[in-house]
Amino acid sequence: MTTTSRSARRARSAQRILEAAQAEFAEHGFDGATVRAIAKRAGVHASLVMQHYGTKADLFAVAVQLPWNDQNGATDHLLDVLNVRVRELPPETRALVRSMLTDPDSEASMRDFLNDRVANLSQSFEGPDAELRALLAVSSILGLTITQHFLKLQAFEGVSADRLVEAAHAWMTTGHLGSGEEPDKTQE
Repeated sequence: MTTTSRSARRARSAQRILEAAQAEFAEHGFDGATVRAIAKRAGVHASLVMQHYGTKADLFAVAVQLPWNDQNGATDHLLDVLNVRVRELPPETRALVRSMLTDPDSEASMRDFLNDRVANLSQSFEGPDAELRALLAVSSILGLTITQHFLKLQAFEGVSADRLVEAAHAWMTTGHLGSGEEPDKTQE
């Protein structure tokens, strides 16, 4: 019979907590997720969550990090975010986006969040233009959120959320909007 080392058990507990936190934050956002709910989902005592990760904010910072140098993981993450944004916005997101242009605290909060997202996402992309591509992706999702939910552009009428995500996936992975045709590589 093999025994599991204390460090291996600790690492498995930390991984279960991280996975539980990612699920809780995804379902309930930062404000709605609780350390107790994360601990329950991970099958551990709440104090163990704090021992491994410190504060809820520290755990959130780790939970939202994308894998380093993983473009496919980054694309999947962006599509998950977009899938949420093209549907009904949670009240806290709606409030923050609406107030970011008039309230300095909301503006600073949004800017800090978006700067973190760009920095994190750029680590998942390869190449010298990684930060630029991350900036464009983050800015595009914010722009889509504003034009769809606040400005209510007419072009969104009759376009399903699934079609928007499908077009975004094609744009992110191939550079075109999924017309069914291959992009013309002779024009490069």
